[in-house]
Amino acid sequence: MASAGLTRRLVVPVVIVAVAAAGLMLWAWSIHWAPDRARYPVQGLWLDAANGPVEWATIKANGPGGHGPDFVYLTASSGAKERDPAFASSAEAARAAGLQLGVVHIYDVCLPADGQASNFVTTVPRDKHMLPAAIALELDPQRCPEPPGEASIDSELTTFLNEVERHLGRPVVLMPSASVEARYHLAARIDRNVWVTGDYRAPTYITRPWVLWTATHRLRLTGVSTPVRWVVVQP
Repeated sequence: MASAGLTRRLVVPVVIVAVAAAGLMLWAWSIHWAPDRARYPVQGLWLDAANGPVEWATIKANGPGGHGPDFVYLTASSGAKERDPAFASSAEAARAAGLQLGVVHIYDVCLPADGQASNFVTTVPRDKHMLPAAIALELDPQRCPEPPGEASIDSELTTFLNEVERHLGRPVVLMPSASVEARYHLAARIDRNVWVTGDYRAPTYITRPWVLWTATHRLRLTGVSTPVRWVVVQP
């Protein structure tokens, strides 16, 4: 019995160490993982103000597998009032580093469309060299405890898209979250290219073909102090 107790006392620490080591290896893998360039030749990232200062020349020269990003999407505006005060300078610096530029607006389904469109148009200039703008749609229970019905969101989102696309002179890309798509089926009903999100595996919550995929939001890059979202283009 004493021998069995001793064995247990010896085995338990070994198991704990092994589990901790496995967890550390998984974490190290997760912060460096990106889809294979052979499968997705064009890859980039999506940044917002929360990512903090960016060393643009550094991130352009470094990336997963030693290959820097080809493009960057910057969150320019959110809802009816929020905007990134550093958007213009970040956009200029990204282009100077040789990155193609796109913008994201975070659409609040609980706010009227006119104010959100005005916020976007005021923040983002019309630029034919810019990548198609992306509209991210998420459900935030704290900010929007009672989401609108399908008819209401159809009407408001149509108003928003009309105003924004008239300003840009081209269609936008829709980025519905899994919860938004499950509730409103926007990708299935609105004729726009789609951007999906799902760590490490291409998600299936949208049945139609997608053009952009946020493959991870944990990637660490030299030149950014916080984890970044890494995005690939469907070839």
